[in-house]
Amino acid sequence: MLFGSERNARIHLVAFALVVTAGFWFEINNTEWTMIILASGAVIAAEAMNTAVESTIDLVHPHHGEKAGRIKDIAAGAVLIVTISAIIVGVIVFYPRIKALF
Repeated sequence: MLFGSERNARIHLVAFALVVTAGFWFEINNTEWTMIILASGAVIAAEAMNTAVESTIDLVHPHHGEKAGRIKDIAAGAVLIVTISAIIVGVIVFYPRIKALF
């Protein structure tokens, strides 16, 4: 349901597929794979939690009051924080390899 109904979850899934493809192409080591998998898993898990929070708020408070909107914004902000962290992990792992190509 997550990937079928949530556009951002599909975007994260596509990004994960691209990162895995890059990992194979650049032949990253086991430690780097661990970092990439944990970071990517955290992003997808955060997106799932955000979806759960938003769905619960919609169920409990369908008229989207100010507090409901604030809760949704905080949950979305958590996804953003985890995503930024995952991007940093990706830069740490892939930047030296990409730089070496040029």
